[in-house]
Amino acid sequence: MAPTTKEAQRAQLHKMIWRIANDLRGSVDGWDFKSYVLGMLFYRFVSENLTAYLNRGEHEAGNTEFDYAFLPDGEAEMARLDLVAEKGFFIFPSELFQNVRECAPRDANLNETLERVFKNIEASAVGTDSEDDLKGLFDDLDVNSSKLGSTVAKRNAKLVKLLDAIGDLPLGNFEDNSIDLFGDAYEYLMQMYASQAGKSGGEYYTPQEVSEVLAKITVVGKSRVNKVYDPAAGSGSLLLKFAKVLGRDNVGGFFGQEINLTTYNLARINMFLHDVNYERFSIAHGDTLTDPQHWDDEPFEAIVSNPPYSIKWEGDANPLLINDERYAPAGVLAPKSKADLAFTMHILSWLAVNGTAAIVEFPGVLYRGGAERKIRKYLIDNNYVDAVIQLPPDLFFGTTIATCIIVLKKSKTDNAVLFIDASSEFARVGNKNKLMPEQQQHILDTFTTREDVDYVAKLVPNEDIAANECNLAVSSYVEQEDTREVVNIVELNAEIARIVARQAELRTSIDAIVADLEGGAA
Repeated sequence: MAPTTKEAQRAQLHKMIWRIANDLRGSVDGWDFKSYVLGMLFYRFVSENLTAYLNRGEHEAGNTEFDYAFLPDGEAEMARLDLVAEKGFFIFPSELFQNVRECAPRDANLNETLERVFKNIEASAVGTDSEDDLKGLFDDLDVNSSKLGSTVAKRNAKLVKLLDAIGDLPLGNFEDNSIDLFGDAYEYLMQMYASQAGKSGGEYYTPQEVSEVLAKITVVGKSRVNKVYDPAAGSGSLLLKFAKVLGRDNVGGFFGQEINLTTYNLARINMFLHDVNYERFSIAHGDTLTDPQHWDDEPFEAIVSNPPYSIKWEGDANPLLINDERYAPAGVLAPKSKADLAFTMHILSWLAVNGTAAIVEFPGVLYRGGAERKIRKYLIDNNYVDAVIQLPPDLFFGTTIATCIIVLKKSKTDNAVLFIDASSEFARVGNKNKLMPEQQQHILDTFTTREDVDYVAKLVPNEDIAANECNLAVSSYVEQEDTREVVNIVELNAEIARIVARQAELRTSIDAIVADLEGGAA
C-alpha cells in the first residue's frame, strides 16, 4: 500500500536513498563513497535549480514552450553574466545533469565529461562575488579515482549507475517546494554516514534534535535574527536549523568556519541545497582559534556550536595569543591540551550585546581546575553565564559521553545561573539516545521559565558559584531525586521473623515425614 502521509513518503524516500548509497558503493568504504553520492545530488540540485529559475522567468513572460535544457549553448552564453550575479553560478544546457545523464551510457569519456562540467561550474564564479562559495565544491568527487574501479571503463560504468540512481530519486518537480526534499535528503545522508562512520563521522555532525534545541534557546522571544554564526561549522546543519526554526527569510545571514576541508565543502553544499543563496552565507575554511575569518562580520546575534571536545591547540606556546582581544579579558589561555574554553571565549567575544550563544561542551570544562577554573571565574564574575543544561549520555555520534550546553548572554536581567538537569530526557532509538519533541519542549520551557523545579532546575546566585570554586557542574546544584523504595525497618524485621518461624515449622514437618518413611522401610 502506498504511503499516504508526508512523513511516510519521506521515510520511504530515505530508505531508498540509503539503499542506493550502499548498493552503489560496492567495495568502497561508505565514508569515502559519501562524496560521490552527496556530490552527485548537489550536481542534480544546481542543474534543476538553474533550469527552474530560467523556465519560470520565460513562462511568466509568455514564452510557455521554453525549456532551458534544450537551448543551444551559444544562446545560453548570453545570459551568463546575469545568471552568475543572481544565482552565483552558470551551467551550459549541454552540461546540465539531465543531459549528461542521458548521454552517459554512450559516452566512453564520461569521466572526462564530468570532470570538465564540474570545473566549468566552479570556473563560472571566478572573479565574481560567489567565487569563494563555489571554489573547490567538487574537489572530493574524484571521477578518476581507482576507488570507483580499476579501469576507466569500470569507473564510467559506476558513474552511469550513480547518475541514474540520483536522477531516479523522486524529489518532485523543482517548483513544488522540492528544495526541502533536496536539503532533507542531504541531511539524512550525512546523518547516516556519520552514524556508520563512528568517531570520524560524529565529529562533524550534530544530531538534528540537539541542533533544534540549541537554535531555539538562542532565539527565545525573537521572530527574526540578524546574523547567525558557528565557529566550528561542521556540515552546517546547526546553522541551517535557524532556517527551520524561524523561516529562512527571518535570518539575515549564515556565517561559519570549518577547519576540515572536506567538511567545509559539505557545509557550503548544504547551504545551496537548502536554497540559501550565495549572498546570504559565508562559510570560511581555516582554524577559528588562531586564524578567524569573520572579523568584518561580528558581532553575531545568535551563536550555536558543537566544537570538537578537548582538542589540542597552540595556547600559551604562541605568545601572541594572550594579547588576542578574544582571549585577553580572562587573563589566561585555555590549556594547550584542551581548547574547549578557547572556543567559549572566542564565541563570547563575537556575541552581540543583545545576543545569545548556546555551546555544547565536554563535561570536564565545568569543574576542572587550573586555567579553566580561572576562565570560568571570569565568566561568572562578569555575569556572562545564563544557564548550564546537563544532557543525557549517548546522544552524539562517535561518543557516549553525557555532554552539556552552556548558554552565554551579555545582557542578563539577574546575577544568577540556571542549572537544568535534562539527563533523563531521552528515548532509546536504535543504538543511540534521542531527544523526542516533548523532551525538547520540556527543556525549552524550563529554560524560558527560569525558576526552581525540584530535581530538575535550580537558579543559583553567582556569588554561591564563586564560593564553590566556580564549579558549573549541574549535579553540584540540582539535587538528584532518590527513587529508591522507602523501607520500613520494623515491618521488614517482623517479616523476616515470620519467614524464620515458618522455615522452622517446615523443617519440623519434613523431619517428621522423613522419620515416618524410614520407620515404614524398616
